[in-house]
Amino acid sequence: MTISLQGKGFWATGANRNPMSCSPPPGDARPHSELPESAGSESSRRPRRLREPSIPVLFGLVVMLILSGSVIVLDRTGKGGAEQALSTPAAASDADAPAALLEETTSTTGPALGPAPAVAAAPRPRTQPTPPPNNERAASPIVQIGEIRIPKIGLVHPIFEGVTLTVIDHGPGHWPGSAMPGQLGNAVFAGHRVTHTHPFRNVDQLTPGDEITLTTASGTFIYRMTKQEIVSPSDTWIVTPTPNATLTLFGCHPPGSARQRIVIRAELVSAAPAHA
Repeated sequence: MTISLQGKGFWATGANRNPMSCSPPPGDARPHSELPESAGSESSRRPRRLREPSIPVLFGLVVMLILSGSVIVLDRTGKGGAEQALSTPAAASDADAPAALLEETTSTTGPALGPAPAVAAAPRPRTQPTPPPNNERAASPIVQIGEIRIPKIGLVHPIFEGVTLTVIDHGPGHWPGSAMPGQLGNAVFAGHRVTHTHPFRNVDQLTPGDEITLTTASGTFIYRMTKQEIVSPSDTWIVTPTPNATLTLFGCHPPGSARQRIVIRAELVSAAPAHA
């Protein structure tokens, strides 16, 4: 028997009938219009409507749609993350960092100390050392220009201008035209070792690092001994100007003989200009 449920719109033909089916019962393939009017009530003669899904079915569809949407969202998220990972370059390793940057960030010893700054010296004189005097005994004015001190050998002595014997008989003499103490260039002084006041008698005892101080009207200048040389009397190159502020002391060698010359070299390490 066929039962039409008013308002529900689906067929019921017994326990074995699929409630989701929208087709007529089996064995009756005639169109609705060919069914006799007496086959059912007035409602059965009305045009048959397609079955509407039940509430459980709708609920199932909604759940399926929600789950499908979640899968799509997850897929898009995963794809987006992959695209972002591919488009973002990998972080550089320490090996790729510039060596200078690694040194700056990992060093624990601090910056390396450079050489001590050069001591400011007066400008180089415009004159050049004059040639040695032809007459060592020529009369020369005695002009004191300052004082020399060498603590290592206990020397404190006035210094004068000139290198004739008449000058150095009074004390160490400054070679005319060479740099003055404290100036850029080579300040050269000659002195006796065994005669008169023999100020340079023990200069051979000086070793690198010993201090030699010269004081003039321009100020006080401290030099530090760097080396000792033995040369011949004709080696006048020892008075050649130097690019830095240096000091040269020389005298006869060995003591009591004029066969050679002993030369003491020093460099300027401190300058204290005189107050005006």
